[in-house]
Amino acid sequence: MSTMNNEPKLNIFAKWISWAPYMHSILRIVAAIIFILAGSIKLFAFPVGVPPSGGTVPILSQVGIGGILEVFGGLFILIGLYTRPIAFILSGEMAVAYFQFHAPAGILPHINNGMPAVLFCFIWFYFSAAGSGPWSVDAFREK
Repeated sequence: MSTMNNEPKLNIFAKWISWAPYMHSILRIVAAIIFILAGSIKLFAFPVGVPPSGGTVPILSQVGIGGILEVFGGLFILIGLYTRPIAFILSGEMAVAYFQFHAPAGILPHINNGMPAVLFCFIWFYFSAAGSGPWSVDAFREK
């Protein structure tokens, strides 16, 4: 009798676990959209401009190049094209951003406003190893 009570629970867990590859793709897509927006603020002042003036950054400045990587690298990650090498480059960009711009204000990301840089660094590092998931151009090209 106790096995009958456990069977529906096991089916629910098995069904949820079967979604793992798709959740992998969803994480990639959502993270890429947020990352693209970070770059579009720097390059296009969209949806808002760079504080405090609300404008854009010089395109050939270090922050401008970071914005280019964020927008165009983020677009590649969004569609899942060349995910591994691009994610590796973007992970490095975020590591540089953290240590150059955030860490001088204190090593803890909670204090120096570096949480997005740390999280994106490790999210992109994960995708550089794990690939893009089933909902991607990379997966389509492998078929």
